[in-house]
Amino acid sequence: MTLTISEIAQQLAGEVQGDANATLTGFAMANNAKPGDLTFAETADFFAVAEASAATAIICDQKATSDKKTLIRVAHPRVAFAKALALFFPEPKFAPGIHPSAVIAASAQIDPTTHIGPHCTVGERVKIGANCVLQSGNFVGDDSTLGDETNLFPNATVYSHSQIGKRVRIHSGAVIGSDGFGYVFDAGVHRKIPQIGNVVIGDDVEIGSNTSIDRGALGSTVIGRGTKIDNLVQVAHNVEIGDHCILCSQVGIAGSAKLGKYCVLAGQVGIAGHLKIGNQVTIGSKSGVMHNIPDGQQWLGIPAQPDKQAKRVMIALQRLPELLKKIAEWEKKLTGN
Repeated sequence: MTLTISEIAQQLAGEVQGDANATLTGFAMANNAKPGDLTFAETADFFAVAEASAATAIICDQKATSDKKTLIRVAHPRVAFAKALALFFPEPKFAPGIHPSAVIAASAQIDPTTHIGPHCTVGERVKIGANCVLQSGNFVGDDSTLGDETNLFPNATVYSHSQIGKRVRIHSGAVIGSDGFGYVFDAGVHRKIPQIGNVVIGDDVEIGSNTSIDRGALGSTVIGRGTKIDNLVQVAHNVEIGDHCILCSQVGIAGSAKLGKYCVLAGQVGIAGHLKIGNQVTIGSKSGVMHNIPDGQQWLGIPAQPDKQAKRVMIALQRLPELLKKIAEWEKKLTGN
């Protein structure tokens, strides 16, 4: 795609310093840029690299100046970077229609603008909204609903009775609505507790590849609108995740835990069942959460605790070999051995 710098700046609500009529044909990081490319810099160090590169123009903050490059100056360079990438690399378009190899139940209601690709299966009484995409190999179980513009990437699976909002993206290998891990010990065996709930996913959620979100045992497992879930995440039965949360890779949330809005869970965080995590909570990587966390706090560690306390413990542990050595020296002096 070819765009002028002026056209791009208009889309980014940016100000041009330099040749606004120059054309751009691509986007690249500064160390790989060539003439005709747009790049971006959000710090002074990155700006110096971008200015020395072969790129034709730079997205940067409003204070930057240059006599070597044309600049698109914006309030938030990283936000503008995301918007610019979408201009140069738009989402692929899928033509409306149903592939001959797809198996569609007679009772399913599918908007005529939807694309259903090869080898998809759509169950009884499923409702699929406008401009949805089932790319290929997708299964959508009975009585499920997909809101407008939802996109299932190849081999994503949606079990029965799942309720999925608008503009949801579910990546390959993800499973929505599988049975929760519920058993009761009876006469020497683990008896399965039927999982008869469902999964409810709000608008504008994105779910990474090979993530599993279990249906509720009774009631619903709920993912709030705008929440983004990375690859390889496990969300257990009856978990409730608030709006606009971020769950990084390999997070595991046990049954019936509740997260507030705008929480951030770093990679490999584990949350025990039935806990309540407040709004705007941040939990550091590899933390094991065993207690409720109030609004606005930052926790980390195993077991997790408030970050300042956890850091003091870490520092103390680093000093432990030195302290043990000193104790041994004192014992030697006191005992004379």
